Amino acid sequence: MPETKDTSKNTAHKTPIDSEFYKRADAHITLANGQINDKVAPADATNSLMFASSRFNAWITAMGFKSAEEMKAEKAEIVNFFTTQYKHMLEENFENYVENFEQFITGAKASQEKK
Repeated sequence: MPETKDTSKNTAHKTPIDSEFYKRADAHITLANGQINDKVAPADATNSLMFASSRFNAWITAMGFKSAEEMKAEKAEIVNFFTTQYKHMLEENFENYVENFEQFITGAKASQEKK
C-alpha cells in the first residue's frame, strides 16, 4: 500500500499507513454508500466524496504553512503529490475489482436490484 506524505508539516517525510487506515477508509465508504438513494445517484455521491477529500487535503496542507504566499509557492508539488497518490490508489483498487469482480459485484448488483 502507498505511503502518505506528512503535509501538515510541509515536508517530504513519509509515514507508513497506520493500523486504523482501512477502518477509517471503510467509515468514509459506508457514509458515501448511505447517501445513495432514489434521489442521489452513485455518481453524485462519489463526486461529493471526491470534493470533500480535496477540500480536506487543502485544509490539512494549509495548516502546515505560515502564509498564503508560502502555500502558493508549493502548490505544484502538493497537487502532484495528492494526484499521484490518488492515481496509485485508484489503479490498485481497480485491479482488485478486476481480479475479484464476481465476488465483489454480483452480490452488490443483486442487492441494488431488490431496492
